[in-house]
Amino acid sequence: MPGVGERLYLITDGTAKRDTTRFLEKIDKALSGGARLIQIREKDLSARELLGLAKVIKEKAARYGALVLINDRADIALLAGADGVHITGAGYAPCEARNILGPKAVIGVSTHSIIDAGKAEKEGADFVTFGPVYFTESKAAYGEPLGIAKLREAASAIKVPVFALGGVTTERVKEAVSNGAFGVAVISAVFGSYDIEKSVKGFLEVLYPNIQTRGQR
Repeated sequence: MPGVGERLYLITDGTAKRDTTRFLEKIDKALSGGARLIQIREKDLSARELLGLAKVIKEKAARYGALVLINDRADIALLAGADGVHITGAGYAPCEARNILGPKAVIGVSTHSIIDAGKAEKEGADFVTFGPVYFTESKAAYGEPLGIAKLREAASAIKVPVFALGGVTTERVKEAVSNGAFGVAVISAVFGSYDIEKSVKGFLEVLYPNIQTRGQR
C-alpha cells in the first residue's frame, strides 16, 4: 500500500519509444522534484524494450527511495525488480499479480466506477485510481467525466487508497483530497509541462503543506 510519501502518482506519457533519452531526462527531473511513485506506462515498447527501460528507471528511482510500478506486465515487473504492477480495468485480478510478485508487491488497479473500485479491493488491490474525475481531452471520446461526487462515493465505499485521475491540476488537488482521495494521479500535468521538476514540487506543496514531511513513509 502506498505510504504518505506517495500521494502523488506519476504515470509516464508514452513517449519513450520516440525519444528514450528525453524520456529518461523527464524521469530524472520528476525524481529530483520529489516524485516517489511512478508507473511506467509505455504501451508502444516491445517486452525487451520495456524490460530494459524498467531496469534503468528502477535503478534511478532506488537512489531516491521511490517506488516503480509497471503497467499491466507482472512478468516485466518481476524481471526488472520493480516494486509492483498497475492493472488496467480489463486486466487480470490483483491476487493473480500477487501470486507472481509476492506479498510485498504494490498492486494498483484502474477503476471507472464504484463497482470497479469495490471489486478491485475485494480481489486484493493495494490502491485504485478512479477517473476520469475531471474533463481531459485524452478521455473525451469515452463520455462525460465521473465528477467529484462519484469520487467521494468511491472513496467512502472502500478502505484502500483512492487516487483521483483525469484532468487533475494543482488547483484541483484540494477539492479531490477533501472529497476522499488519498492522492492524485497525473500524466500530462507533469510530463507535459515546461518545467517538470517545478510541476512536481507544485503538486507536492499542495499535498503536503508542511513540505519537509514529504517523502516520509
